[in-house]
Amino acid sequence: EGASAFSYPIIFLPFISSAFVPTESMPKVVRAFAENQPVTSIVEAIRALLSGQPVGNDIWVALAWCVGILLVAYFFAMRVYKKRV
Repeated sequence: EGASAFSYPIIFLPFISSAFVPTESMPKVVRAFAENQPVTSIVEAIRALLSGQPVGNDIWVALAWCVGILLVAYFFAMRVYKKRV
């Protein structure tokens, strides 16, 4: 139950990304956040791959976000595990 509470903020990230609306149509503050979060780079990379377009740097940014999130989650999971064992 406690672990699922941490996923609630992540659930809303796709709504503030380019998944549904182009970031150019967003207000400046929202656009700045949307262009620099993991979901936007992942969506743009998948969209380019599926449409046969050149991916550019989006794939590397998406992979960097995924690896970074994985490393942070691993660090905190190991920290909690070592405290309980």
